[in-house]
Amino acid sequence: MKREPLVAVLFVAALVFAVIAWATHETFYLRLATEGVILAGLALSVDLLLGYTGLFSLGQALYFGLGAYVTALLLLHDPGWGFWGALICSLLASSLVALIVGAVVIRSRGVYFILITFGLAQVVATSVYNIRRLGGSDGLTGIPVLKVNFLLFHVDLGNPVSFFLFAVAVIGILYALLSYLIHTPLGHVLVAIRSNDQRVRFLGYDSWRYKLVSYVVAADVAAVAGTLYPLLRGFVSPELMYFGVSADAVIMTIIGGVGTLIGPIYGSLILIALKTFISGWTQHHGLVVGAVFIATVIFLPAGLVGFLRTRSPRTAVKAAGGAHE
Repeated sequence: MKREPLVAVLFVAALVFAVIAWATHETFYLRLATEGVILAGLALSVDLLLGYTGLFSLGQALYFGLGAYVTALLLLHDPGWGFWGALICSLLASSLVALIVGAVVIRSRGVYFILITFGLAQVVATSVYNIRRLGGSDGLTGIPVLKVNFLLFHVDLGNPVSFFLFAVAVIGILYALLSYLIHTPLGHVLVAIRSNDQRVRFLGYDSWRYKLVSYVVAADVAAVAGTLYPLLRGFVSPELMYFGVSADAVIMTIIGGVGTLIGPIYGSLILIALKTFISGWTQHHGLVVGAVFIATVIFLPAGLVGFLRTRSPRTAVKAAGGAHE
């Protein structure tokens, strides 16, 4: 597994940011950064499908929202479930739904796969929107603040700095697991499927089964991120499952770099920053985000990280902020 200087840059920057926020008692930008880190988990799930398996899903918000709603419902019913109980239940729910949905959608290809994943997410989101027991259009509020128990110590998620570092750790673990996965024989087959699905089948591999594994893993990654979201915001709403969230995740992935893993994390932070600062100047921040997206596709087709990786090691390190290999 190759060393990735941009990973070190990102995590060192996160630690420095946390220290500054702690020293200055800054909470707004810290919570904003935490949201960006959480959404990076959703972007990672998109990158696994699009960048390594060649599956363009516009419905990953379904699993992000599923993880959020399962967590909210459990904790509102009984806070004793705690973070670990909610996480396990979210993963079980996402795995089950992804197995059922994946068994159907993976049989389609190209634009049909895109449309089916988009349509299913919209159907579920609209259904949740109209179910009173799930809060309807208002969603669910009053989700309790938790302390994550690690036996020897606990992390108070009511503390913004602690929550930020915890979210960074969770997304870091997801990144490490996915990075390991793509360097295994399974990962090599997924990359081969992306390159030439027909040739993989001629070699004797059941590409449908490998795609299904990738789809379920991606759903679980999105669900982990979704589990964190209501703990940060204290509420969930059907908006988490709608097209806008899935589209944002795709934009994050493309801006950061498809097929890079670390790129979507950078892309998530960039997109959240753009939306926040531009919305202070104009209500039409979507136009600016769209312009940035188009410029990225035209001038940086490999994304920010892809561009940096194509440069010489010394230049890439300098562009990344002076990290040492």
